[in-house]
Amino acid sequence: MKILCISDQIDPLVYSPNIRERYKDCDLVISAGDLPMEYLDFIVSSLNKPLLFVFGNHNLEEFRLYHRTGALASTGTHLPLKPLPPEACHGTTYVGFKVHREGNLLVAGVSGSIRYNAGLSQYTERQMLFRLLKMLPRLLVNKLKYGRFVDIFLTHAPPEGIHDKNDPCHRGFRCYLWFMRTFKPRFMVHGHIHLYDMQDVRVSRYFDTTVINAYSHHILDFGV
Repeated sequence: MKILCISDQIDPLVYSPNIRERYKDCDLVISAGDLPMEYLDFIVSSLNKPLLFVFGNHNLEEFRLYHRTGALASTGTHLPLKPLPPEACHGTTYVGFKVHREGNLLVAGVSGSIRYNAGLSQYTERQMLFRLLKMLPRLLVNKLKYGRFVDIFLTHAPPEGIHDKNDPCHRGFRCYLWFMRTFKPRFMVHGHIHLYDMQDVRVSRYFDTTVINAYSHHILDFGV
């Protein structure tokens, strides 16, 4: 199973008339955030493959369609709304703060970045840990039904100390490390960190999990 992973930058190789030929062997697309919904719409329409996505901390024009946000963005409080009609979803599936099954693939998705200016889709470490804990019942059901908690942990921000930066905006979440140690996803796919140098690290290993920066695009061969 090949997965086209995207985030943060509209890639001319993807946003191209040749997209269907170039990525015809991809079975699934996952977006790690900070991309316009029109771009996701183009990919879905061109490839006719499922696309799962989370929001980042930019390109949030449609964030409120998927979350009922509290009066103060800085509180980080929001509740899921009723499911959107298909025509409003750009043919995509939003997996932010959800555990989702796509065929035989188990995905846990998380939107947003570390809080740095009290903006929308930003969370403190404690707020993010709370959201991860809310997914625990579904993860336990997965373990009972399928023998594993999750296959892919899809986020926007990186984990602390892996691919992250020292500036306030691009620090990773410590609780993501706990999530990987506890639930042992085969892969974690994130965005948020731009890769400007060929020497920049895109793929790392943390215990049982391969951590991938999806910046621009990356092909993940899931193996089954």
